[in-house]
Amino acid sequence: MVRVATFFAMSFGAFLFWQSMEKIHVWMALHQDEKLERLEREMEIKRLREELLAQARQTD
Repeated sequence: MVRVATFFAMSFGAFLFWQSMEKIHVWMALHQDEKLERLEREMEIKRLREELLAQARQTD
């Protein structure tokens, strides 16, 4: 009986660990996607700013 209970407890613990790791990995992936989107927006803003500055210099 102790072996069965120990096996069940270890299996349940492994399942809980697996589920928590899955949630952590999903959170990390979403966080990384948000970071990449933010960096892409910042690069686009920098590019547009440089284009506008170049146009302003040409008109001056």
